[in-house]
Amino acid sequence: MPNRTPAVDLTNCDREPIHIPGSIQPHGCLLACDDGLAHVRRASANAVELLGFSQAPMLGKPLDEIVGAQTAHELRNAASGAQGRPLLLLGQTVGARVFDIALHSFKGAGIVEFEPASSDRHGPLEIARTLVSSASQFADSAQLLTRAPRLVRAALGYDRVMIYRFAHDGAGQVIGESKRGDLESFQGQYFPASDIPQQARALYLQNTIRVISDAGGKVVPIEPALDASGEPLDLSFAHLRSVSPIHLEYLRNMGVTASMSISIVVGGKLWGLIACHHYNPRVLSMSQRTAAELFGGFFSLQLEALLQKERLESASRARRLLDRVMRGVAYRGDIAESLREKLDDFVGFLPCDGVGLFIGGVWSSQGVTPPQRTNAALLKLLPSLSQGKVWATHELSSHVRGDAADDHSVAGVLAIPLSQIPKDYLLFFRKEVVQTIEWAGDPNKTYETGPLGDRLTPRKSFAIWKETVDGVSVPWSEDDREIAEATRTALLEVIMRHIEILEGERRTADVRQKLLNEELNHRVKNILALIKSLVSQPPEPGRALGEYVDALKGRIMALAHAHDQVVRNDGGGALQQLLNAELTPYRASAIGMDGPPVLLDSRAYSVLALVFHEMATNAAKYGALSSSSGRLDVSWSVGEGGELHLNWRESGGPLVVPPNRQGFGLVLLKRSIPFDLGGKSEISYEPKGVEAQFVVPQAFVTIDQHAGAVPEREAVSNVGARALDGLNALVVEDQLIIAMDVEAILLAAGARSIDTAATVGEALRLLSAARPDFAVLDVNLGSETSIAVAENLRATGIPFVFATGYGDTANIPRAMSDAGVVRKPYDGDALIAALRDALAKAAN
Repeated sequence: MPNRTPAVDLTNCDREPIHIPGSIQPHGCLLACDDGLAHVRRASANAVELLGFSQAPMLGKPLDEIVGAQTAHELRNAASGAQGRPLLLLGQTVGARVFDIALHSFKGAGIVEFEPASSDRHGPLEIARTLVSSASQFADSAQLLTRAPRLVRAALGYDRVMIYRFAHDGAGQVIGESKRGDLESFQGQYFPASDIPQQARALYLQNTIRVISDAGGKVVPIEPALDASGEPLDLSFAHLRSVSPIHLEYLRNMGVTASMSISIVVGGKLWGLIACHHYNPRVLSMSQRTAAELFGGFFSLQLEALLQKERLESASRARRLLDRVMRGVAYRGDIAESLREKLDDFVGFLPCDGVGLFIGGVWSSQGVTPPQRTNAALLKLLPSLSQGKVWATHELSSHVRGDAADDHSVAGVLAIPLSQIPKDYLLFFRKEVVQTIEWAGDPNKTYETGPLGDRLTPRKSFAIWKETVDGVSVPWSEDDREIAEATRTALLEVIMRHIEILEGERRTADVRQKLLNEELNHRVKNILALIKSLVSQPPEPGRALGEYVDALKGRIMALAHAHDQVVRNDGGGALQQLLNAELTPYRASAIGMDGPPVLLDSRAYSVLALVFHEMATNAAKYGALSSSSGRLDVSWSVGEGGELHLNWRESGGPLVVPPNRQGFGLVLLKRSIPFDLGGKSEISYEPKGVEAQFVVPQAFVTIDQHAGAVPEREAVSNVGARALDGLNALVVEDQLIIAMDVEAILLAAGARSIDTAATVGEALRLLSAARPDFAVLDVNLGSETSIAVAENLRATGIPFVFATGYGDTANIPRAMSDAGVVRKPYDGDALIAALRDALAKAAN
């Protein structure tokens, strides 16, 4: 009984002999000669007609007789270098026609392919040069992969061009695409490994370009199909090789009529494909095909170079980040707590979705991590799995049992042991692959179903791919493991060093603590003595108890601010900041300030805090700050002897009447600066407004050489008691409790909605999505500042105020010195007043 060729279907496509199809595509013809190109041994059925040979049959005829002596001579000259990939001879005359010829020798046969010569205006080198020149401008692999499809489509005219990347298991994903406007997108689409059989992948490495001119066209048989020994003709390197019926069915189910693929080879392995689709028959000329092949070779080399560069940059970045984290951890008393505080930084070490730290029996996490039951099962297994070394899996469910195995929220784990005795771990997590998929096209779109089944469509392939990667994450690479090992080594070194120095630190801790206690005791005694003096002053006759309490509270708050500023600034603070702190609640009135940048030492700062508080309180009750028409001007200068001259002038308020008795406040104003600082205080009660002159000796004053002159700042008129009614706010604050406090203040003032961001990146993302009416920006956000957010707000005309817990504005650029600044912890009145000021300025 004769042998029968088995039907080709999905059960045997991996075994389909696609390199010996016994036929070619119809847009050319083929001659197979002996290795010396003397006589024709086989020919495609259309060769006689296409080559215009009138003496059929061709078999056994000399090649000279068929193509002409001159062309045959040129073919033989080229044949010596035509092993493997074909050599090309463009514009060769055979009979009455001109052909482009491809020639190669393989397995003892000289294979000659003829295609009608193209009339391309541009030669292959010109097309390739244009593509290479454009692609060489891309600075990183992401740009190359996303923009190259547009270049190829523009040069070759296909309806769709995609970059298709292979995963570790052979599955593929479309990661770059350029398409005709009416076509749905395949961007982000995944395909199972079975869509491209193994033998096809092998051919993509051997022959880096593959062209299909018509998925519905007929094939042309090669005669004879077998030689005298029963061997078929191997067409592994032939451009005209016909196409697997399964692949043709796949293309037809997608509506694709013609295609081309260019192999992307990185490190000697098939990394992916440049896949081109066309929805009408399309014959790519040999000239265009050559250009595409040249570009494919360049693309592969360029991609490999960029990927290697990025791997090195990633490793260097991780090393720098590790060094920074280690510097912050090395000398901390509680290394476990220090590592917990640095958990955010570890997220940047490796591509991951979350990080967990189990140390000292305490679990801390950041980002996406497994639920408690899975964590418990994992931590129980890790000692036996890791054995003191870095351990990783991309399929966590295969290692845990019970309910934990059913949880697929996290599928990948990389564990770094932090001690020789397996008990403490730093863990990196990756989500299940399918959780990150976004289908770019219409999810309800369907395709035709052919005789080989509806499985051969993009949607069905995608569904099958999802089944194959259920519970699996992106695998951990060798680069990931190297970074993890470097992290493990560095952490162990820090932990060991910590153990060594801990004992020494303990020996000096007692001495240090005694010194700190003595210093603290000294400061507290001074503060308590001053508060005792304030409290011991009796209330003025006829003054209500509530007024006395309010006055006492204000004086203590002023003293607290001064003390806080002194501590934060290592012994003093800026005069203007002190004035801002005391006068901000009264910004509804017109206030002007003018003077050079002056620093006060701790003693002068505390005294002037009480003086300014008393002056501002009196002005708000009886003077210029009690009336909407009132005005306060505060100016200062430095005399020739270095002393500070400060002038306080009120105007426009109620008629001033001198006090008929001297209370504690007036005594404090007149005597505190002369008594405590040896300076001068003069206060006059002019009918038009109170005026005061204060002189602080040079010993307590320093000119700030690093700051510019303080410009006069005008506060604007009151914009309404509920100036925030119906407005939307953005709050940038890296401390949750403080952010909640700000939200409460703004909501109480009438704000409609509040978006909160803890980082610059999150704030900029919120700004790109929606436009707030105003913003409150914490200047210092851990390792970064909010200046980039402020620049964005200023560019779009959105008013904002800065907030600082450090009492200084060193991080605020001089170009933004006109922005409002409020001090943390927030005072509600001060914050709302500053926002009123900013909103009114923006309105003008």
